[in-house]
Amino acid sequence: MTELLGARRLRALLDAHGIRPRRELGQNFVVDPNTIRKLVAVSGVGPDDVVLEIGAGAGSLTLGLADRARRVIAVEADPRLVGVLHEVVGDLPQVDIVAGDALRIDPGSFGASALVANLPYRIAATVVLRVLEQAPDIARLTVMVQREVAERLAAGPGDPAYGRTSVLVSYFARAEVAVGVARTAFFPVPEVDSAVARIVRVTPPPIPYEPLRDVVGAAFAQRRKTLRNSLGALFSSTAAAAAALEVAGIDPGERPERIGLDGFVALARRLGSGRAYPDRRGAAPAP
Repeated sequence: MTELLGARRLRALLDAHGIRPRRELGQNFVVDPNTIRKLVAVSGVGPDDVVLEIGAGAGSLTLGLADRARRVIAVEADPRLVGVLHEVVGDLPQVDIVAGDALRIDPGSFGASALVANLPYRIAATVVLRVLEQAPDIARLTVMVQREVAERLAAGPGDPAYGRTSVLVSYFARAEVAVGVARTAFFPVPEVDSAVARIVRVTPPPIPYEPLRDVVGAAFAQRRKTLRNSLGALFSSTAAAAAALEVAGIDPGERPERIGLDGFVALARRLGSGRAYPDRRGAAPAP
């Protein structure tokens, strides 16, 4: 088994490369080997998997994944850390290092079957949605994120964390908060709690994604308003929105945080019936 990076070795590597973690990039490196093992175990990664790791940092998680996966694509945007990655995992034949921005790369271009990552907090939800939208062959996503982001990814109607991201994730997948992570597992120690979210792709509803995204975006853009009012512009008027809501079996005076995926799908079907939307549903992998 490969020796994982601990706090002492990680700090030595960063010092040798003259690197100080940058808060604005969300650089909190995992320095607890047990946390790495737990994340890899939760991911269920095995010898048949090609794993995409976004935000590979200094290679802490990369080493753990390389022990289990057939291949690991380690993506890192910070050129300073790319050099550290080459030092830590560059000799491992099963690891490919990619210098790239998580918000610019095509996550579906690597032939990956799983995503496992310690995601920078500020872009975590965006990355998860981007992978679900653009990489249908990635069947499982296991991400270490800020606790409130993990709760948002997995939330259902009526939950305090429920919002736009929750609904859009539920179109593609089922998500859960798998395990909490201690702040002391990171260097530098973050000011927020973290958790691991496990996301498994399922067959999406029989409706294109775009009208759902439009309805959900409009509904939660003004979440304090009733759906009749927040969807008025999208459906041309509040009267048209109220009519669509009634056909969908939803009280026009309801607020978005109480509406589940089925309700939003019914609304999206009403919206999509009058517009030309391409069908870009991400399919669940074959069993």
